[in-house]
Amino acid sequence: MNAENFGSSERLVAAAYVRQGAQGRRGHELLLRALLEQGKCPEDGWDESTIELFLHELAIMDSNNFLGNCGVGEREGRVASGLVARRHYRLIHGIGRSGDISAVQPKAAGSSLLNKLTNSVVLDIIKLAGVQTVTNCFVVPMATGMSLTLCFLTLRHKRPKAKYIIWPRIDQKSCFKSMITAGFEPVVIENVLEGDELRTDIEAVEAKIKALGAENILCVHSTTSCFAPRVPDRLEELAVICANYDIPHIVNNAYGVQSSKCMHLIKQGARVGRIDAFVQSLDKNFMVPVGGAIIAGFDASFIQEISKMYPGRASASPSLDVLITLLSLGASGYKQLLKERKEMFSYLSSGLKKLADTHNERLLDTPHNPISLAMSLKNLDENNDVAVTQLGSMLFTRQVSGARVVPCGTVQTVNNYTFKGFMSHSNDYPCAYLNAASAIGIKKQDVDVFLKRLDKCLKTCRKEGNKEKSVNEICDSNTGTEQLAN
Repeated sequence: MNAENFGSSERLVAAAYVRQGAQGRRGHELLLRALLEQGKCPEDGWDESTIELFLHELAIMDSNNFLGNCGVGEREGRVASGLVARRHYRLIHGIGRSGDISAVQPKAAGSSLLNKLTNSVVLDIIKLAGVQTVTNCFVVPMATGMSLTLCFLTLRHKRPKAKYIIWPRIDQKSCFKSMITAGFEPVVIENVLEGDELRTDIEAVEAKIKALGAENILCVHSTTSCFAPRVPDRLEELAVICANYDIPHIVNNAYGVQSSKCMHLIKQGARVGRIDAFVQSLDKNFMVPVGGAIIAGFDASFIQEISKMYPGRASASPSLDVLITLLSLGASGYKQLLKERKEMFSYLSSGLKKLADTHNERLLDTPHNPISLAMSLKNLDENNDVAVTQLGSMLFTRQVSGARVVPCGTVQTVNNYTFKGFMSHSNDYPCAYLNAASAIGIKKQDVDVFLKRLDKCLKTCRKEGNKEKSVNEICDSNTGTEQLAN
């Protein structure tokens, strides 16, 4: 409804009522105008009717929704199922063009505007989360691993002689496979044990750069968010090394946007040294379905190069999901979620420490990890060598998801690379342990139920372990008696 249509409405409904309706519509339009002019996440979240109005306005700007449109091309936004069309708010054309995921589509002005606005709003949120100096970013419809691969492939054209990627070890398959998929050889740098924490071996990184030659190294691939007892890499020191040796630096910031500490490390690394791009997951940081990531950086031209490396158009679903979510939350809502996550981390830490003391275990001291916690399972492991893995199964069948039970000495081969002590980020971590994380969206009830169920499982495991130990002692005693009799 525009002003002309509202005027025509006065012939059917009293003018005073129509004007009141027009004022109501005007309230929605002012919110849309502020978003279009500022390109920032609104401070307060929008109601669903405003968001749906906005998405409808975008959709009717795309050619597949034109009245009387006649499409004779191979891609005309045709959708067989009405349910599918409604699921995507009739935004069918996707984002980008064949040569650039950030380019505008002539026949999809609404989808193109959605793409531009999403990237702008996400950039604003990254600044709000702590990296105020970031200059450019874009949403890519791939999860973190493939998004890292896209960054490595972009660097290939800048460093054609390079074949190695320096990678401080983190036992997570997708970030490792991202390097293999891009055609490079990962150079694994083992972490060093400092107290309970596994930290970056800076001296080993620099020694390996000297041994291989800086020109043969594509980049340093570092990590922020990770499972304890590993902690975020020493980003500032790595960034300085990269600047000194003129080596690119890509950061895997998978679920680090929700952590002010991780974002501060990225900001400081870029300030004192070199960080070319940092990649973060949409689902882990913004509570949307899996399938998208954000590639961000401090050199706008390099980020644009990465976007041009993406072949073909792309799905708009991840962009649509995160834009709807951020418009619903508003900047204040997202900041509140970050605050609650930090509070829940302290609450989980306190509860896990008490539970560990009860079972003669301990909460590992990992102060540099702001998201993940680890509780030792040393006594459980000593009593029964299968009890550790059994604990993981018991938690899963009792509907505890996300907890990781890490036994000692696991060997895993990933793409012909063999990792000793896999999942523990180390060849020989001193003890088995259990991980739990305080991630965005976690509630007090989640923590309480988890601790209650973990307590029951530990008691059951210990009871069964004691039974097995008693049986073994009896068997040993009987064997000894028989030997004496003979």
